[in-house]
Amino acid sequence: MPDQQPITPVDRFELTIDDLPGSKSLTNRALLLAALARGVSELTNVLFADDTRVMMAALGKLGFQLQVDEPKRSVVVHGLGGKIPAKDAELILGNAGTAMRFLTAACCLGHGTYTLDGIPRMRQRPIGQLVDPLRSLGAKIDYLGEDGFPPLEIHADGLAGDGGSVHMSPTTSSQFVSALMQIAPCCLRDIELVFDDRPVSIPYIEMTAKLMELFGAETDCDRDWTRVSVPGSQTYEAMDYRIEPDASNASYFLAAAAITPMSAVRITGLGRGSVQGDAAFAHVLSRMGVTVEQRDAQTWLKGPRSLRNIDIDLNAMPDMAQTLAIVTLFAEGPSVIRNIGNLRVKETDRLAALHAELTKLGATVRIDGDDLHITPPPGGQLTPAAIDTYDDHRMAMAFAVAGLRSPGVVINDPACVNKTFPEYFDYLKRLSSASAV
Repeated sequence: MPDQQPITPVDRFELTIDDLPGSKSLTNRALLLAALARGVSELTNVLFADDTRVMMAALGKLGFQLQVDEPKRSVVVHGLGGKIPAKDAELILGNAGTAMRFLTAACCLGHGTYTLDGIPRMRQRPIGQLVDPLRSLGAKIDYLGEDGFPPLEIHADGLAGDGGSVHMSPTTSSQFVSALMQIAPCCLRDIELVFDDRPVSIPYIEMTAKLMELFGAETDCDRDWTRVSVPGSQTYEAMDYRIEPDASNASYFLAAAAITPMSAVRITGLGRGSVQGDAAFAHVLSRMGVTVEQRDAQTWLKGPRSLRNIDIDLNAMPDMAQTLAIVTLFAEGPSVIRNIGNLRVKETDRLAALHAELTKLGATVRIDGDDLHITPPPGGQLTPAAIDTYDDHRMAMAFAVAGLRSPGVVINDPACVNKTFPEYFDYLKRLSSASAV
């Protein structure tokens, strides 16, 4: 892939996407649960991208047998009923947050020494809100660098005899909660996670609970999100599971239709029956005047002649903040995206990155605490600019959408999309060939 990717504006289009790759979040959860299950699972429509390849490679280093068929988007996983086969392993996890958080918890089920590390940015992403609860359950985890951050060394002797109530403040990442939930059935005693603060990204915790239940484990999440209880001494059961299209990646095509007057896009395999919280992004866009129709496994969206501005709390779906920020560039009036402070500890400091790159495009941008205020340039006429992407796939994919409406947008380091959607720019080209007469 070249060092820069110019984006060509498109005319009004009508497009159906029926082959969107699988969800990263579901792929990495399903891979781990299948490994912890009893028996052989076949996962289909698996996402093959940097983050999921890292997870597959790490499971292989931990001793699990995986049969991978990338052309068919299929992985067969031989589960071992909650056992970690390898006694020692060194796991290099790149910048894959799900792999780092989930495998930190899973390695505590093993018997041996495991080290987990990643690229320099991973060493800046906090993990103390997961390590502290694991230590309270009896895990022996050492920081090999700065306290509270990877790399980690885990001296594991199983967590089979530990359980009880664990207090935590999951205000940085919902993945800390998901990591603990996924290993809890493998403990002898029940585990109750008690939240001192309301968790961020609650739909991702709900996704974890639903997938755990599909693999045969019970969970109990209270409606007020003060606690999650998981009975111990459960056994995940192997199953064949088809992974939904990635709702976060679908958002870029929904956004493209939203900002291109009277354009329409249909995403098949993803609708109101989705277990992914980001599938609700279509309804966020409806508040801006976009027409949306959702069936159980299909989403259809048509852009209006003009977009309304929006003031919204996006804490439940922070991965949509960059996509929504781009849409607001073409709205009539200022918009506010609220309660997204945890963007600071993602692949990059996404708040700072959004401020810098939206400003390049001519927007007036202000960060007020955890809120992002965006005033679009007059008439949505963007300033041509080369967009820095900060080795962040979502910066590249979201800002590419802006170039579909306004000329002169160039994406620097476009290969960073390999993290979750290697074929992204090929999919964007479909919009040009789907111009409506």
